[in-house]
Amino acid sequence: MHDHRPQPLLHDLVGTVMAPTSALSGADGQIRSLGVQGLFHADARVLSLARLELDGREPEPIGHAVPAPGVSHFVSLARWLGDRATDPTVRVDRVRTITPGAMREEITIASTASAPVTCTVTVALSCDLAAVEVVKSGGAAVPLTPEAAGATLTWQANGTRVIATAASGDAGAAALRWEVTVAPGERLTTRWEVSVTDSGAVVAAPPGPREWSRPRVEADDTRLVRLARQSLDDLESLRLTEIAAPGDTFLGAGVPWYLTLFGRDSIWAARMLLPLGTELAAGTLRVLARRQGVKVDADTGEAPGKIMHELRRHEFAVEGSGFHLPPAYYGTIDATPLWIALLHDAWRWGLPEGEVAALLPALEAALGWLADHGDADGDGFLEYLDTSGRGLANQGWKDSGDAVRFRDGRRGEPPIALVEVQGYAYEAAVAGAALLEAFGRPGGSRWLDYAGRLAERFRERFWVDGGYPALALDRDKRPVDALTSNIGHLLGTGILCAAEERQIAQTLKNPAMSGGFGLRTMSRDDAGFSPHSYHCGSIWAHDTAIVISGLARTGHGELAAGLAQGILAAAETFGYRLPELHAGDDRRLMGRAVPYPAACRPQAWSAAAAIAILQAAAGIYPDVPGGRVTVRPLPGAPLGALAVRGLRVAGAAVDVTVDGYGTAQVTGLPPGIEVV
Repeated sequence: MHDHRPQPLLHDLVGTVMAPTSALSGADGQIRSLGVQGLFHADARVLSLARLELDGREPEPIGHAVPAPGVSHFVSLARWLGDRATDPTVRVDRVRTITPGAMREEITIASTASAPVTCTVTVALSCDLAAVEVVKSGGAAVPLTPEAAGATLTWQANGTRVIATAASGDAGAAALRWEVTVAPGERLTTRWEVSVTDSGAVVAAPPGPREWSRPRVEADDTRLVRLARQSLDDLESLRLTEIAAPGDTFLGAGVPWYLTLFGRDSIWAARMLLPLGTELAAGTLRVLARRQGVKVDADTGEAPGKIMHELRRHEFAVEGSGFHLPPAYYGTIDATPLWIALLHDAWRWGLPEGEVAALLPALEAALGWLADHGDADGDGFLEYLDTSGRGLANQGWKDSGDAVRFRDGRRGEPPIALVEVQGYAYEAAVAGAALLEAFGRPGGSRWLDYAGRLAERFRERFWVDGGYPALALDRDKRPVDALTSNIGHLLGTGILCAAEERQIAQTLKNPAMSGGFGLRTMSRDDAGFSPHSYHCGSIWAHDTAIVISGLARTGHGELAAGLAQGILAAAETFGYRLPELHAGDDRRLMGRAVPYPAACRPQAWSAAAAIAILQAAAGIYPDVPGGRVTVRPLPGAPLGALAVRGLRVAGAAVDVTVDGYGTAQVTGLPPGIEVV
């Protein structure tokens, strides 16, 4: 019998995060030796158990909240203590605070009992130092034996040291312990903490404050306000830097599996956050430029000019997945054109010219990759093929093995030329040409010609019966004719004419695509559809937000607003901390979004989707080099009146207000920039 270990479930866990450290617990605050629960630091689980007991019994949970970045508050009752009455008289508050490399907890016992309450408080602990990929595959490691000394427990192996300390308590038998007495009407607080030192980590917390503004949002739809608030908290907790270059910040992709540098994810998150400033984009661009490919290497996927996919401390091998990714892995087809687009967009939002100029050599190398290495067979399209046999079979954002399917459910065989990647390549070529011309560098006309020829080929080869572009071209250059959300990524790239943009918008408006809480990744009418498929029917907030942005830019505000309403309804379901993805069920089925059980939370581009929706609603599109800002909110203010105060254009604090009729006003623009 085949031994299949499914990926552990995540949807009902509470994440407390301050990168590169994160805790995943039950809603009761307990970290149990179960599934993916634990305290993680830099790709390793440093605590696999942190179970609170009073006199050997677990308190009964009644609620929890995530009040601030890196903080979770759990409330429970100890009804076996105190008065024997209907109302509980002993309450336990457990406040968990994560800082980079540490977790601290305050356990407060409050009593309204008529007599003093005496009990033994224990926190049982275990450490297995399991690699995150082992946990992801449903596995575990053998628990380490701690060294106990006074009030301290210590575990260490392979360059990692974990130290747990009880304040005013003692340690022994793999637990911290306190003897407490709480007088009537009093509160007593015990404290403990765990710290981690790790010589093998490749990422760390940035030394300075966050790189973006935190705008004040007022809206008729209060869900938008709550989503923005929680998303900004989550984004603040995902900030990372490379240990080797601590001056540049990027966003770790998500908790728990992806809390590191991911080319595509980090780029998209930085791009969505450009309305809050260009500093994060600049850091992300520089980090990736430093690791830009310089040679052809089939094992890592590296090629000259290519932007990397992900960075790990060691090989990332998920049991049963069939792939073994090297520590620095380049298996991505879209990160390179997206890097170019981010540089261009950051320039338009006001990234200082000196910082742009410093990245022009990396831009030229990235453009070179488009023509010299991104098109392996010379047919004029960007395509991917894992020649190592150990990397990702699919290398677009939908990178699961079954993501590329025909309408009848058959899988497309690589090499694969994805539809959205051709749009990214077109946009990158035009953006690159604009940057080269603006900075007096040669070659701009070459890339405009490249873009024009790509658009012609795309129009000839990708459109299928039904009036929409195929998901991809397969090994035999056949259109993979599934109807997917990927086609929405073409909107706003420039590769489409206005009539084609209208056709795609009309296609996506079909309830088979947009009838859920956001945009489905695959049409409900396709044979490969499943609401719980990772990429063939589920809904991803960032994917929907990209399409919302494209619809808003191309004048299809009604559908943009409808999709935004779906994401806002999903956000309400998930306490405004949007997960990596959720199920693609119809909105009428349950009236609330259904979780995807293994979805990560928080996730950088899911959180950044809130800012993308805000920008689409406010309709602000700067061109700082051109001295102008275009303001084009969604017509008729379909999301209601909106005020966003504290955006950033060329470093200046800018306010945008949209009244209930869709009329916008912008204040605070720097001198020399006018509204058009």
